[in-house]
Amino acid sequence: MHGLTQIPVTEQTMAEKDEALKPADMVMGPAGGKYAGKNRQWQGIPSLTRTGNGRLYVCFYSGGDEEGAENYVLLKKSDDEGRTWSEPILAVDPAGNVRAFDPCLWTAPDGRVFLFWAQSYGGFDGRAGCWFSVCEAPDAKNPEWSGPLRIGDGVMLNKPTVLQNGDWLLPISLWKAVTSEYNPSCPNRLANVYRSSDGGKSFHYLSGVDMPDRYYDEHMLVERTDGSLWMLLRLQTGLGEAFSADGGKTWHSIEKSGIWGPNARFFIRRLRSGRLLLVNHAREPGTAASGTDAFGAISKANISGADMPAGKRNRLAAFLSDDEGKTWSTPLILDEREDVSYPDGVEREDGLIELIYDYSRFAQKEILMAKFREEDILAGRMVSADGKLRILVDKAGE
Repeated sequence: MHGLTQIPVTEQTMAEKDEALKPADMVMGPAGGKYAGKNRQWQGIPSLTRTGNGRLYVCFYSGGDEEGAENYVLLKKSDDEGRTWSEPILAVDPAGNVRAFDPCLWTAPDGRVFLFWAQSYGGFDGRAGCWFSVCEAPDAKNPEWSGPLRIGDGVMLNKPTVLQNGDWLLPISLWKAVTSEYNPSCPNRLANVYRSSDGGKSFHYLSGVDMPDRYYDEHMLVERTDGSLWMLLRLQTGLGEAFSADGGKTWHSIEKSGIWGPNARFFIRRLRSGRLLLVNHAREPGTAASGTDAFGAISKANISGADMPAGKRNRLAAFLSDDEGKTWSTPLILDEREDVSYPDGVEREDGLIELIYDYSRFAQKEILMAKFREEDILAGRMVSADGKLRILVDKAGE
């Protein structure tokens, strides 16, 4: 069993804990040595973005033999639609007992690419911190990245949301599930939201949400067609939800959403068609609540069952909603195997959806991509000419 490795509290480590507040080393590639695939003992938690000219960037983290002080973030790129990938072109690797983890890639409306990551003293020091670096010319032959800047306490695993008014909302979580003696009294231990109203020049704390059964949060935000916000967040039993009518300043109707989940990351995004895309784990056939069938007609029953046991991280699936998340399609199974998890993705201008996820972080050590279209989801099977599943992006240990 692999878990989060904490550093025991001593007088020396208490004196060192604020090393996590210092910018990480940015190792420009090609990054070999311990960063090379053959030397990585495990890897996972990927993110993906696409530039205006079609370059793909992927990041994930690794380091040491599990999640702990030796972790670093790696960045790779592809200029041929993901058929081949570079060696790591950047490593974010803090010194000493500080780790970099939970990275997120995002292409801003102006075309810049942001790489976000978290830093913590050891596994989790009770404070962590969301950092970022920006690439102003992400399609350049040799892209350059800015020095790291810190936004605030917490971890941001998922992409920002851009509102109709141009504001950026960042889902930054200060974990409640893991405690630490290093920073036990940090305020706002919530599923938080930060806002930028100036295109990323500055970021400010906006609000936060708490509810029973919160875990690592890993929340995402959707702006609905009526202008309100819908937050979904990870719980130990399914997904929680909250709503805001004032741009995220305050939240109401904070409760379980009725959407099932195996205590894992999910992905939700509005597509160019106006539909909502949800990538989550589909329940096993015959396990639907209240006698409904997980593969029946379009209904919330296709994803419901928040009070059911958490289950396995298998049957990674895509769902569509035409009505702002009230009902969902039957699932398109992207990868039925056990130990598939942590989806993140983008949509191409022509509607092709590109999704990244990990498989068997400590055994197979694979980062995989799926390409599919809305027509595939609606058909419940792959029917598009350019769709493809289980595309290998990176495999450690080789």
